[in-house]
Amino acid sequence: MGDGQTGQRSPLEGGQFRTCPPHGQWLCEEGTRYACAGCRSGYRRQPTGTRKADMNLAADAIELPSGQTMPVLGQGTWYLGERPARRQDELAALRTGLDLGMTMIDTAEMYGDGSSEELVGEAIVGRRDDAFLVDKVLPSNASRRGTVQACRRSLQRLGVDHIDLYLLHWRGTHPLAETIEAFAELVDAGDIGQWGVSNFDLSGMTDLLEAGGSACATNQILYNLTRRGPECDLLPWLREHRIPVTAYSPIEQGRLLGHPQVAEVAARHGATPAQVALAWLLRQEMVAAIPRSSKPEHTRENAEARDVQLTEEDVAALDTAFPPPAGPQPLEML
Repeated sequence: MGDGQTGQRSPLEGGQFRTCPPHGQWLCEEGTRYACAGCRSGYRRQPTGTRKADMNLAADAIELPSGQTMPVLGQGTWYLGERPARRQDELAALRTGLDLGMTMIDTAEMYGDGSSEELVGEAIVGRRDDAFLVDKVLPSNASRRGTVQACRRSLQRLGVDHIDLYLLHWRGTHPLAETIEAFAELVDAGDIGQWGVSNFDLSGMTDLLEAGGSACATNQILYNLTRRGPECDLLPWLREHRIPVTAYSPIEQGRLLGHPQVAEVAARHGATPAQVALAWLLRQEMVAAIPRSSKPEHTRENAEARDVQLTEEDVAALDTAFPPPAGPQPLEML
């Protein structure tokens, strides 16, 4: 697999190769990681045993259907940017995340009517190459023309010339084929790197592919220990089609923090409940997570979840506390 620009391969061990768009430079690190010298995105070798993350490197990455990659641990921004009194803390939290390798920053035109995008834009001033930006178009704007216009408004609020991954926030009334055509136009224009969807259930995903959506890069869904419905049908289908999941609200908006079983597992690892909830997601194949944080100390806590290696005993205990679904369930969303 080439790098998309030079045709060169990166020297990962075992003959496995990863690419980092739009760069093609590779920096080899001792231990478990390689990193792109262009954007500092980190890539995991085949892990063995307990891994201690080098926090100077970015998070591990997931390969997308295109062969490009996205970070496995990022930062959500829902409700951020809406309260001026918290702005400096929120900016510091996002910048801390970039420093610690949580380079994927997720936002949406819906969040605070664009105020979240403006916050993100301010946070990454001078650091655009460090960030993997994810943004979302509202379904009401998702006609062919409306999608293009919405994207360019988002680019203006972000203060950047391209969005790395652009999603349809949820399915609306505009035909999927129109939205897909708009996404393709934006890719061709260089306004976005790739596109995907959010809050799509299994039926929605099959409809998407039938409408010509084979280039879909991810499905961002509500998925955490308390919301395991997708495991029955949607997640297996996505894995079969090599479409990664991005899990939003991975800590159930803080409600998992007080659960006694999560706290018990956390105590065994000298970790926090938030870290256990994130580690449970990150151990799964093709699952990324985007926890939200409004303070630098919480961002550091989230980043350290990459060091938590759950045992089979831990997973069994969590399965008892949060049983997997017995059958298909409607996809939940917030």
